[in-house]
Amino acid sequence: MKKGRTLEGVVTSNKMDKTVVVTVTTTMRHPTYLKVIKRNKKYFAHTETNDHNVGDKVTIMETRPLSKLKNWRVVTTGNETTA
Repeated sequence: MKKGRTLEGVVTSNKMDKTVVVTVTTTMRHPTYLKVIKRNKKYFAHTETNDHNVGDKVTIMETRPLSKLKNWRVVTTGNETTA
């Protein structure tokens, strides 16, 4: 089974049913000025359980298209505690 891309980000909205908006911040070096800049991108991710709150760190994985905007699903939450 082929694995999709995985990204880490922060939940910025959880107002939809079974969907969260995850903002992923990446850093890159500007090609001309060589200054490090941040880029933000929002992804709509599917979650079966609506237990993610705004501010949670999550890992999302690319998947098949689930709707018009959802091509990602939440894999793990960074705030989980393992017992």
